[in-house]
Amino acid sequence: MNRKSLVTLAIACVVVAAAPLPAQTAAAPFTVAESGRGFDTLAGAIASVGGGSGTILIAPGSYRQCAVQEAGRIAYVARTPGSALFDGVACEGKAALVLGGRAARVEGLVFANIRVADGNGAGIRLEAGDLIVHESLFRDGENGILVANDHEGTIRIDQSTFSGLGSCPENGGCAHSIYNSGNGALIVTRSRFERGTGGHYVKSRGARLEVTDSSFDDSAGHATNYMIDISNGASGTIARNIFVQGEDKENYSAFISVAPEGAQHSSAGLAVTDNEAGLVPGLARRTAFVADASGEAITIANNRLAPQIAPLERR
Repeated sequence: MNRKSLVTLAIACVVVAAAPLPAQTAAAPFTVAESGRGFDTLAGAIASVGGGSGTILIAPGSYRQCAVQEAGRIAYVARTPGSALFDGVACEGKAALVLGGRAARVEGLVFANIRVADGNGAGIRLEAGDLIVHESLFRDGENGILVANDHEGTIRIDQSTFSGLGSCPENGGCAHSIYNSGNGALIVTRSRFERGTGGHYVKSRGARLEVTDSSFDDSAGHATNYMIDISNGASGTIARNIFVQGEDKENYSAFISVAPEGAQHSSAGLAVTDNEAGLVPGLARRTAFVADASGEAITIANNRLAPQIAPLERR
């Protein structure tokens, strides 16, 4: 190749390298990783995945929008964890994300100020499929995550924070930081619950519950109830958590309640071990760490409890 041809080729390469990406892909807040297509709305990105599998990358920003997933397996991933906020908008009068596909994963997102007319709004409303939530924040709303009562899948929550959530009005249903009203397993690891504004921090009706290596800081809570409500009994593990009960409680009689609404599932073998629990400084009251209405054999061992806290109370 002669010198003139080499110069021509070099100029062509520079032009190609400098050519901008299509405007939609470069500027769009929502990009489907597998196709590279960009969208201005989350709903549009979800529709493009359809019944298949895809990862939607979400650019930093505050979004006054919501979306419904009806099919497929979709991951919703913040490009920078904690930088993508879904603020104050709920679809179908339910949630910022209404998930009814085969599976979903939510990573690095923030959900805030989600409230609806019936008082049961949520950051995520899970109606079908398995769900994984990682490094996400739910704050200052009604429910953080609300699971439909006919749901059968598994919910896994890791390294996430639930702050300023919950309500329990006199003439309506209560909202909770996490409410698994379905039959599937709920698994919570390395997460934080704080500053509740009513209801329970974790309420689950599923047959299996695991809550490990997490913290429940109720010191700034307002009109809160149990830290963990195992409404209809469950097997599983509650281990290596830290609990602090605050003063302003709607119900301070226990930290963890087992089968308070009837033992529909077996609690035999439920293990509550290696936890630490106390009251806020200066608070003098008697309470129970575990209140059990199941009547089954529950293992309660190696927990470090403040003197005012009885390890177990049978109800």
